[in-house]
Amino acid sequence: MRENVEELLTITNLKKHFPLQKGFLDNLLAKKKGFVRAVDGVSFFIQKGEVLGLVGESGCGKTTTGRLILRLLGPTSGEVLYNGKSIFSYSRKEMERLREKMQIIFQDPYASLSPRMSIGKAIGHPLVIHNNFSKAEIRERCLQIMEKVGLTPASFLYKKYPHQLSGGQRQRVVIARALVTNPDFVVADEPIAMADVSVRAMILELMAQLKEEFDLTYLYITHDLATCKYICDRVAIMYLGKIVEIGTLEEVFKKPAHPYTATLLAAVPVPDPKYRRTHPIPKGEIPSPINPPPGCRFHPRCHSAKSTCSVHEPDLVEVREGHWVACFL
Repeated sequence: MRENVEELLTITNLKKHFPLQKGFLDNLLAKKKGFVRAVDGVSFFIQKGEVLGLVGESGCGKTTTGRLILRLLGPTSGEVLYNGKSIFSYSRKEMERLREKMQIIFQDPYASLSPRMSIGKAIGHPLVIHNNFSKAEIRERCLQIMEKVGLTPASFLYKKYPHQLSGGQRQRVVIARALVTNPDFVVADEPIAMADVSVRAMILELMAQLKEEFDLTYLYITHDLATCKYICDRVAIMYLGKIVEIGTLEEVFKKPAHPYTATLLAAVPVPDPKYRRTHPIPKGEIPSPINPPPGCRFHPRCHSAKSTCSVHEPDLVEVREGHWVACFL
């Protein structure tokens, strides 16, 4: 199935259930504990050098999946193999060394940058943690990476603070901070969500260029399926804590096999005032991750659902080579 493929990451049946926060009396009287099933049995792999897009609506578990892969959160169960070794078996010191090679671009650059730390210090901080560089070497490395991500003139912006930069510049700062340690793998969590529309294409182009230059592997998390075609090699569609479809970009875009994927593709805006949407909008609202529906989790909103969809949960099966879908239809 995956011959001659070098897998950098293998995720198997990954779960994260957050306990509900209740008052003392509610916890005392509750018959059983409630959980938010943020990630509920996710399995996929990421090949070395590829960009895998993880797509879904807000609240489906995309960001939680990314943080579990980096071990920023501990899992309820499941396994994440990095170069064949489970990261959950690493000691604290081993994880510190591993974090040099596994970085993250956070969704909100303003919230993830300290207002009391200059841009130069923010970008150079990972080098202070992971390497024994001198101050002069750290400054030189920071100026180099700032130039590469388009933060110019680098020597002028080096002493600026986050509030003195534009939204696009702050986004470039968090990209530079993620790449300054020369990582192998980067989780890009909605990297263009907080940027102006005018600079989104530039940031995506920059990420693509840096991928080739630094030989990076990305997990690109987004709710916007349209942006995947500019950077992704494969796409995984996530709904309510589950992967419902995964395949190459061309396969998923041209031959979506899951009704939810078809819905997302139909929702992509078309620059034609005469265009009219023909695909039906899903019924109702997204179910609660506290009490997800039995069977297929999309069946309450699916126009093509059958009786078996509400009883049995579909497995992720290969419908074409490299194209997997969890759907009875």
